[in-house]
Amino acid sequence: MIIIGVDPGTIITGYGIIEYARNSLTTIEHGAIKLPSVASLPQKLDIIYKKLCELLEQYHPDELAIETAFYGKNVQSAMKIGYARGVSILAAVHNKIPVAEYSPREVKKSVVGNGAASKEQVQYMINSLLSIKKKKMPFDESDALAVALCHSFRIKSLIPKSKSWKDFIKANPERVLE
Repeated sequence: MIIIGVDPGTIITGYGIIEYARNSLTTIEHGAIKLPSVASLPQKLDIIYKKLCELLEQYHPDELAIETAFYGKNVQSAMKIGYARGVSILAAVHNKIPVAEYSPREVKKSVVGNGAASKEQVQYMINSLLSIKKKKMPFDESDALAVALCHSFRIKSLIPKSKSWKDFIKANPERVLE
């Protein structure tokens, strides 16, 4: 299963694409959509939408995971993030890709084990879990990969477990040694 994670923003929108297969995680692509500061908000939203549509068409992810809006002290910032979330979700809907949403605390807890983890801790765990050698990955990219990783952990927890060895062998014949 291919999952694209999105860390929405109107200055930078991060994205990370991973593949989850047979209890293994592989990084496919990660990057950031850097938006021109001179562009108007509608122009920035158009850039986010078009770039995400390009990524969805190129990598054909099965699902999109996105961080929910975080309300701090600035209502205007929260609204702008909401707009970026909206066009990101719209890109997925227009490409018939299911969307899952996770709070920042939920993402941090799933990746680091602590819902109040710092961005540096999240970045360290992303590099470690996905075997990424890039030392100074931008936080927007590591956050987007963390959202995708959080979703893969959620999917893994929903996979039914075998009730017996017989069921396990039947479901996993390639794992039996002869």
